[in-house]
Amino acid sequence: MVAPIFPKSITADKNARVLTVIWNDEHNSQYPFGLLRAACPCAECRGGHENMRSEPDPDVFSVRMAESPATKIRNVEAVGSYALTIEWEDGHHFGIYNWRYLRLLCPCPICREK
Repeated sequence: MVAPIFPKSITADKNARVLTVIWNDEHNSQYPFGLLRAACPCAECRGGHENMRSEPDPDVFSVRMAESPATKIRNVEAVGSYALTIEWEDGHHFGIYNWRYLRLLCPCPICREK
């Protein structure tokens, strides 16, 4: 049986515009705010429920979003013990990033090779 993956710590550096997750397997994921917003898993951002998937769209890794209220984090909150939600400066706060989705979104070269 595979042990569940979950964060040991989550920090949002608003100056560097990076969310850092240290996972229970000691992997360190650093998510640029623009990537997190481009990969927002909510139905509105995905273009409807029919386009929602349990994995991030591979195209989000090539999206470059300019700094704006849409890419500035106002707040990060836990959703139970399985996910987090992000409130953006433009008021958007509908995406629930579960741990599996967030780990699959890791932009590091090791994770991108998988």
